[in-house]
Amino acid sequence: MNLHRAARLVGVTRGALQKKIQDGDLNSFDGMITLDELQRAFPEATLENNSMLEHVTHIKESAFGRRIMDRTLPDKEVLAARLHDLSKELVETKGLLKHAHNMLDGLTRLLDRPIPHDADATSLAAQLKDWLHTERMHTPPATESARALLIRDNFLRLISAQVKILPSGSDFFVEGNDTLLQAALRAGVSLSYGCSNGTCGKCKARVISGEIKQVRPHEYVISQEQLEQGYALLCSCTAISDVVLDAEVAQTPTEIPEQHINGIVRAIEFPTNEIAVVHIKTPVHERLRFLAGQRAVLTLAGSLSTQLSIASCPCEDRHLEFHIRRMHGNLFSDYVFNGLKSGDVVSIRGPIGNFVLTVASHRPIVFLAFCNGFAAVKSLMEHAMALEQAESIHLLWIATNDSGLYLPGLARAWADALDNFYYLPTLVGGDLEATASRQENVVAKILAPKLLSIPSLARSDIYISGPNLAVESMKKILLTLFVPEDQIYIDSD
Repeated sequence: MNLHRAARLVGVTRGALQKKIQDGDLNSFDGMITLDELQRAFPEATLENNSMLEHVTHIKESAFGRRIMDRTLPDKEVLAARLHDLSKELVETKGLLKHAHNMLDGLTRLLDRPIPHDADATSLAAQLKDWLHTERMHTPPATESARALLIRDNFLRLISAQVKILPSGSDFFVEGNDTLLQAALRAGVSLSYGCSNGTCGKCKARVISGEIKQVRPHEYVISQEQLEQGYALLCSCTAISDVVLDAEVAQTPTEIPEQHINGIVRAIEFPTNEIAVVHIKTPVHERLRFLAGQRAVLTLAGSLSTQLSIASCPCEDRHLEFHIRRMHGNLFSDYVFNGLKSGDVVSIRGPIGNFVLTVASHRPIVFLAFCNGFAAVKSLMEHAMALEQAESIHLLWIATNDSGLYLPGLARAWADALDNFYYLPTLVGGDLEATASRQENVVAKILAPKLLSIPSLARSDIYISGPNLAVESMKKILLTLFVPEDQIYIDSD
C-alpha cells in the first residue's frame, strides 16, 4: 500500500511515516509499504469498534440518506456495526483462501515428485490423505494486531475510495457524498476547474482505472469519442472504487492563469476596531482558482483598489476571505470601514504571488505572522492541515498588543484539534513598522528566545508574513540561528 493509505490505516500523518522511513525504522520499496512491515513498525496499532462508529458518525448525513434497491439504509451506527462484522468475515475468508492457495501450491509440488516404481497405490493415497489432513488443520493463526489492521483497511475501503492523479502522483480520499473535485480541493490538491457545477468543462479528466459514478447533472457536453476514452467531469462524479485519473494538478503559481471575476460581499465582520474580515461570494458559474498563500487585487466602488492576501483555503468553493487593517487616510481602508456593505459588488483579479507551500517537503513547518500577516498564514495553515504531511507545525503570531491577535479563538482551536500543532502568541509592545534597527532589536530580544524554543528550527520550512521591515528583520535573525536561506519564504507588505 502507498504512504497515504498506510498513514490513514494506523492513524498517523504521512510526515510521521516519512520520518520513520528516513530514520530507518520503517522499510519501504518504491514508495510502497507492506502490511507486515506496517504492523512491525506500529505493533500497538489496534482497531476498536467505537473508533469505527465515531468515524462514520462524522460522515455527512446525506451519504447515508440514499436509497439502495428501494430500501432505506438503517441508522448509521447500526450500518457501521454491520459493515464492521462483514469486514471481519471478509478478513477470515481471505485468510482461508490464502491458506487454500498455499495448500494447492504444496499439493502441486508434491504431485510433481517422481513416484518410485515399487510404490503401492494404496500407500500413496494414504500418505496423500494424511498430508492433506495435516495441512488443512495447520492454518497459521493471524495475530490480533494483523487482524485488526486488515479489518480497519477493509472498513476504510467501504466508506472511502482512494484517488491517484497522474502524472503528478498526488492522491486523496473521497468520503461521504463529495465529488472528485470537492474531495481533491479539501485535500489540498489543486486540480484544474472553473465553475465547479458542470457548466465550463475545465475539470474534465480521463479515468485510467477504477469506477466512478455521475452524481450531479452537468450542462457541459462531453463528445462520444471522449466518453469512450473515459473522460468525465470531476465536479459531477464521485468514486465508487479506488480510481486513477489522468489530470493536471497545479503545483506552482505559474501553472494557474490570472482570472478576472466579480464577487458579492456576503458579510463583514469586525473582530477588533482595527481589523475588518470581508467575506466575498463568487458567481455560480465562476470560481477564483488559486494556491493557498497567494494574493488578489480587490477593486471597490469602481476605482478603489489594493492587493490583499487571500485568507481562505482554496477548498472553500465560492467563498473568499480577506483581512483589511484600518489605516486612517487610506481611501480603500476608509471605504471598507465606513462604506462597504453586504451585497456590494467587488472586482477580483488574481491570483498573484509566490508565497505558497513547498508541497514536496515533509520537513517541520514554522509560520511567523506579524499582525494581519496572519491572513496569508491562515490560508497556508489550512492547506498544510489538508496535506497531513508536515512532521510538526508551529505558529508564532506576533503583534504589538492583544487586539493585534484578532482571531485568537481560531488559532487555539487548531491547537486543541491537532496533535502536532503548537500556537505561540507573542506581544512585542512596540511599533512593528518602525525603523529597521528597532525591528532587529525587537526580534533579537523578544522573538529569538521564542524561536530557539522551537525544536528542529534549523531544518524547518519557515513562512513569514507581515510588514516589510519586520519580515526582513526576522529573516536576518533566522539566518544567524543557522536556518538555511532556501528554507525561508517571505510575504511582505
